[in-house]
Amino acid sequence: MSQVDFRNGPYALLADYIHAPLKAGISTRNILFTGGAGGLTMDTGTAMFLSRPVALPDQYVDVDVGAGSRAWGFDGDISLSRRFQLLPAVNVSKGGSWADPLIAMRYHRELGNGFSATAYGDLGGFGIGAHFDWQLVGTIDYALQPGVDLHAGFRSLNFNIGAPRADFNVNMYGPIISATFRF
Repeated sequence: MSQVDFRNGPYALLADYIHAPLKAGISTRNILFTGGAGGLTMDTGTAMFLSRPVALPDQYVDVDVGAGSRAWGFDGDISLSRRFQLLPAVNVSKGGSWADPLIAMRYHRELGNGFSATAYGDLGGFGIGAHFDWQLVGTIDYALQPGVDLHAGFRSLNFNIGAPRADFNVNMYGPIISATFRF
């Protein structure tokens, strides 16, 4: 997972990318097949253009709003090894991809003594790609030194999409730690 945030005055470009492969063995108990394997690979990338309409230096508050897009790609495969000459080995692969328009908002507040808090949320899909595509991120930030910030928090990335043979409701979430380097 990676993320970059380019800022020039009140404007910013935020981009992130996630590559998440999952592979597992399949136990067939040697009944019709000797075993197998399955895998799923997810790739997603976001590009968001942000503008800062609210900057209150006396209150240590910044608010960014923006619009962008998130692209999704999934590839899955299952393979089963043959046990008897009567049944052939099985290999099935399937994938899909789409892109969702997004709107976003980011709120940042300085707390003092080098600490701050950031909340980010985006919402999209609107039936163009997914039915809904949304994300929430909250972090506590610490300015370690000028130009280096540390972040710890929680991220939830979600989508709901209908496919010809199935509906997918995916929720990926968990703690995050990151660092920001300013040049």
